[in-house]
Amino acid sequence: MSTEAHQRQVVIRRADRPGDLGWVVMAHGELYAQQFGFTTDFEALVAKIVGDYATEHSPATKAAWIAEIDGERVGCVFLVAADQPGVAKLRVLLVTPSARGLGLGTRLVEQSLTFAREAGHRRVTLWTTDDLVSARRIYEHFGFTLTDEEPHHNFGHDLVGQNRTLDLHGTPAG
Repeated sequence: MSTEAHQRQVVIRRADRPGDLGWVVMAHGELYAQQFGFTTDFEALVAKIVGDYATEHSPATKAAWIAEIDGERVGCVFLVAADQPGVAKLRVLLVTPSARGLGLGTRLVEQSLTFAREAGHRRVTLWTTDDLVSARRIYEHFGFTLTDEEPHHNFGHDLVGQNRTLDLHGTPAG
């Protein structure tokens, strides 16, 4: 084995390969159970989001990305249309523990916001929980602001759900 550090190949690509969508559901289910003790209710929510994306896919206004290191999936994010015209939702952002600290979460969000601008969306919203500190830092970096929050009991825990919004008019690409 070489004494030189292995230069890892990092790729952000569209989630368009067989297994990508299933991986998103599985990775969320496993990681959130391990890290936060979430129940399979969370995995079911992610499965619904992914299933809706797959069956209602519109390449002009919706997209999903996978982050890979050396050909292994290590992250994802989806951008889907919201109910209101010109509004998109950022969904299912995830970076596996082995790939954290490399800026992949930021790159995934940046990719989705670039796409949102190109697709003509005026605003991007997201829902998260207040305990996801690293994700919140990424969202705040891009200018997402807290619009409201509400305590709720989901996935086996008492959580505080947060809605965040980013107005794409006049905001830099990252």
